[in-house]
Amino acid sequence: MAEATMGSRAGISPRKFYMLMAWTCLAVAVLGFMPTYFMPLAQAKFDAPPIIHIHGLVMFSWVAFFVVQASLVSGGNVLAHRAWGVVGVAIITAMVFIVTAVEIMRIHQVSQAGVPADVTEGTKAFSWVTMGTLFLVVPAFIVAIANVKRPEIHKRLILLITVSMLAAPIARWFLTFLAPPPDPNAPALPPGVVPAPPVPVAIAPAMVGDIILLIAMTYDWRTRGRPHPVYLIGGAILLLQQLTVVQVGHSALWQAVATWIGKMAG
Repeated sequence: MAEATMGSRAGISPRKFYMLMAWTCLAVAVLGFMPTYFMPLAQAKFDAPPIIHIHGLVMFSWVAFFVVQASLVSGGNVLAHRAWGVVGVAIITAMVFIVTAVEIMRIHQVSQAGVPADVTEGTKAFSWVTMGTLFLVVPAFIVAIANVKRPEIHKRLILLITVSMLAAPIARWFLTFLAPPPDPNAPALPPGVVPAPPVPVAIAPAMVGDIILLIAMTYDWRTRGRPHPVYLIGGAILLLQQLTVVQVGHSALWQAVATWIGKMAG
């Protein structure tokens, strides 16, 4: 009854709303990687180590899992939703390992002889964009699992987690259509070394992804009278992380941590 009353204020029930949010996140992820991954892959023009494909599979598995879980709840299959929750634990665990492995590979590549110091530093700095997301995702997921029987907290944390991952696919459109032309005077890099983009380019895509969170907060405002604390606190942490990526990524502390991560390759 409470959910029906809340939904009537906004014209859509909370269960339907979060299902639409899940589908929106999936659409953003698919469309975001279309120009740099899916289309080149379909044309047999995408050349990357297997670990990159595994990374993509794990990340897309999470968004697809979010859609399935939201759809189960929307259809009233709450017990099935809880039973399948263990898959989410497996995906997040795999995500931690595969994301870390990719960053180890990238940092190790730019740490070899012949790579300019600014390229090495820039790649180490950009690694914070990815690893920093994990530092938000993992604690938020643990709290979400701890509150599985408190759906008002649980579902908002899952949406927050997913939104924090959308900067990557959105950034692909920025890099595809707004990236400056290659510098013809740039020094040649060793084979297989791909420099990371400048850290500031990660900020605008992250802000675009935050629009989904703003929509969810607006829905809360219309149905609850105010945004839920999960959005206020979690959203503030996410925003702080997004706005400080340049300072943290280029800090001496993170550069030292990134160097240590790169050495894990052996």
